[in-house]
Amino acid sequence: MQSRPELLVGIVTNPESGRDIRRLLFGPSVFPTSEKVSMVIRVLAALGVFGVQGVLMMPDYGGIVAGVMRAARAHDNASLEPWPEVFVIDQSIERSANDTRRAVRSMLNVGVRLIVVLGGDGTHRIVAAECGDVPLVTLSTGTNNAFPDFREATTAGIAAALCASGKLDVSKVCRRNKRLKIRLDDREEIALVDIAICLTRHVGSKALWGPENVAEMFVTFSECDSIGLSSIPGLLRPTGRDDGEGTVVRFDREDPMYWLSAPIAPGIIKRMPIHSVEPMPPGKKFAVRAKCGTIALDGEREIEFTAKDHPLVWLDREGPLTVDVHKTLKLAANQGLLVSDKPDPDPQQTLIS
Repeated sequence: MQSRPELLVGIVTNPESGRDIRRLLFGPSVFPTSEKVSMVIRVLAALGVFGVQGVLMMPDYGGIVAGVMRAARAHDNASLEPWPEVFVIDQSIERSANDTRRAVRSMLNVGVRLIVVLGGDGTHRIVAAECGDVPLVTLSTGTNNAFPDFREATTAGIAAALCASGKLDVSKVCRRNKRLKIRLDDREEIALVDIAICLTRHVGSKALWGPENVAEMFVTFSECDSIGLSSIPGLLRPTGRDDGEGTVVRFDREDPMYWLSAPIAPGIIKRMPIHSVEPMPPGKKFAVRAKCGTIALDGEREIEFTAKDHPLVWLDREGPLTVDVHKTLKLAANQGLLVSDKPDPDPQQTLIS
């Protein structure tokens, strides 16, 4: 088996993120494979400059790993400043969430110090369920995302390198996120942003794009300028990521308290029939009121349920650790970690973008 360096960073890329049915219906921007490859390349360039020796990636049929490996070979041939060595996990590809689950487990088994995630809310939810206390650097490549950051991959890569290499104390730059848990008689799942209870009885295409049948929703945080279902509580009761509680919103078309105009998708504003809004303190269990339907976790319908399942939802503070990129770079600047007395080995070199 090929030996690996001790200083490893994992990179999870979802080849399917940013391509769901909502793009056909609403026309938001698309994240093509070429942009995902470019984002990984920019992360690699930053990791290499700041001392990360190896990167472990999950395989895919979408062409992301192939594009990254081509770029890495070209970079090595040009004798530029070294990038981390890229290793690909040896696992079969199912084209399902299990690919991500197994990849994260493999990363933990070899001791990665940090995982960079490129994907939407759903991808980050899957990683969060497996990663334990390994910090995440989040980059958005999905639809209507609330959890991952829309951020330049180069600066995210710098922050990842500073944390993974031990130049900064991760406890000073990481956030312990809230999460939602839902328990049915035979299973338990988590969500990082919201759980929506839908009266639609079948999962169907999974992506939750029609809000008309949403009966109630539970959220960890909700910003007033967000988009998607989480914009609804954000416009009713803004709750920050670091606030101690979440929010519960219930809907009723027959007896609404009022109607709220909310941007539930790019370019789409819907009037939602608000029945009630209340805080969701940690640990308090809320029984789902609907007798049957489907449960959407972070925007994707995952579970069909009936009255015999007795779903319960609650909030806790045991979600994943995420690196605050802004705080990381500010602390690094204040400590002079980006300053050196050595010039660039090649004054003509620029990071590939």
